[in-house]
Amino acid sequence: MTAVPPRLARFFEPDSASQQLSRRLAQEGHRAYLVGGSVRDAFLDRTRPDSDIDIATDARPDVIERVVKGWADAVWLQGERFGTVGAEKDGDRLEITTFRAEIYRDDSRKPEVSFSDDVATDLSRRDFTINAIAIALDEPELLDPYDGLVDLAARRLRTPLSPEVSFGDDPLRMLRAARFVATLGFEPDADLVHAVEEMRERLRIISAERIRDELSKLLLAEDPSAGLWLIARTKLAAEFLPELNAMELEQDPIHRHKDVLAHTIAVVAKTSARLKLRLGALLHDVGKPGTRGYGPQGVTFHYHDVVGARMARDRLLALRYSNDVVDDVAKLVELHLRFHTYKMGWTDSAVRRYVRDAGPLLEDLNELTRSDCTTRNAKKAAALARRMDELEARIAELQEQEEMSKLRPALDGNAVQEILGVGPGRIVGKALEFLMEIRIEEGEISEAEATKRLRDWFRADPDGVAGSPHDGGPERAAEE
Repeated sequence: MTAVPPRLARFFEPDSASQQLSRRLAQEGHRAYLVGGSVRDAFLDRTRPDSDIDIATDARPDVIERVVKGWADAVWLQGERFGTVGAEKDGDRLEITTFRAEIYRDDSRKPEVSFSDDVATDLSRRDFTINAIAIALDEPELLDPYDGLVDLAARRLRTPLSPEVSFGDDPLRMLRAARFVATLGFEPDADLVHAVEEMRERLRIISAERIRDELSKLLLAEDPSAGLWLIARTKLAAEFLPELNAMELEQDPIHRHKDVLAHTIAVVAKTSARLKLRLGALLHDVGKPGTRGYGPQGVTFHYHDVVGARMARDRLLALRYSNDVVDDVAKLVELHLRFHTYKMGWTDSAVRRYVRDAGPLLEDLNELTRSDCTTRNAKKAAALARRMDELEARIAELQEQEEMSKLRPALDGNAVQEILGVGPGRIVGKALEFLMEIRIEEGEISEAEATKRLRDWFRADPDGVAGSPHDGGPERAAEE
């Protein structure tokens, strides 16, 4: 009998959901095994970020469904055609999967699933040896036919069969390898790396949604650097994120500039593990390759923030991210240089405009701005940090005075229509923009003053095309 790791002991308590399920399957003549991340992380003494319990069995999906219905508190069957039945019992979420092998055709985005009757075959078709370890639930028995425990001890990432077979079964495993390299800190096997380099084009048959989800998991690792370097150096990123390798700009010995790819990965690593922030860090400089120029001060990347925002939007839409994520990340990219445009200090109006434009992304924008400083020049880094401290202090001061998160014009749309004698339409929108500019530049004014200014504006420009009451704007900073 196998000694059960302490972290797995609860799965072998008689009244646990896993043991109840095991007994119910045994009554139908089937065995159940604890597999996957639960086993791996137990041997690593690592806390799992989720509560899903992966169970493999020789029972077919229809049998599993029959066994869990009437017993589980909830059942979901979305993955049944791929051999997986989901169930929840006493707060535990169980993913119960028939022994299987998933194989993709060359021209198909969906796997063809064939079921197996023995656990050894099932383990051979799993992604990595560290996930190909099983423990029988009826009587604790360890099965480790591919030396997954040895690889756990060596902190090595390897496939059970050849990586060509494993990645042929499911090409997404190439990207998953990058995720495990980042989250576990394991070293990828040389054969695995070579197979990714040779087979990367096979990723094209995988749906954008599956790639998106795997990329998100990679970016939410505590430090995604190793995984990002793996997909960059093997050129796997070219299949779904070509902008990453494009940032590896050739270094000009005369017009020197920092390595944009290395800088980008360093910025990602410095940010907190929030998806929008990490995506913003990953894409904040994607506009640099297309805007690189040379001037008296050296290399320039003028307007790479604006270009990059468009590129980020296009890439995230192609990866099927939600509109909310796309809009917010594009805004972070567009605004990531805003801090540097105010070179002579922060006026009240500049602070208000910065906060208004950032909106709910203010915290992420400030953190991205801080993280964007990767210079080795300690004096320069300290100066940038001090300026950011000053800005945040000014924001806090004005927030307390003016509740800037609730910045509004002095008059609303209904009042504008009544004062000007117009109906809903473009004129009202332009009038509100006019009043908002006054609010940003001058702070709060009375309704009487706003009414007078509005009437004067309308008399001078009845078509509402004049725009801002103030000329000019913040000067763009020189870009490194």
